[in-house]
Amino acid sequence: MKRLALGVSGGLLLVVGVALLVLPGPGLLLVLAGLILLSRAVPAVARYVEPVRVRAMLAAEGSVASRWRIAGSAVVGLALVAAGVVWGVAVLDWLPATGWTTGASLIFSGVIVFALLVWSYRRVHRSRPRS
Repeated sequence: MKRLALGVSGGLLLVVGVALLVLPGPGLLLVLAGLILLSRAVPAVARYVEPVRVRAMLAAEGSVASRWRIAGSAVVGLALVAAGVVWGVAVLDWLPATGWTTGASLIFSGVIVFALLVWSYRRVHRSRPRS
């Protein structure tokens, strides 16, 4: 039962992560999370975890490499939250799929952007020696 749950959740994260590689979102980190879970259910998948981990960590470091990138990510997070409120309240009648289902998913995406930004920043700046 545990292997089935790990396999299903890992597969789901992997599929969503692959979709987010071309859509806005933390695709590589979700692919990594999916592979880690999937490797616990299917040991043969473990050989793919380390190469993806290396690329995901490089992408996380790159996202906080400069103040401009951090500011850009913060603006995207704020835009997602604002768009979620606009869609949720249905301020504009011409928007497709208005309602709190769409609005909540946009707000959740914005929160994920902020969480990953904070995580990436702390990971990069914690590992650097202070001068």
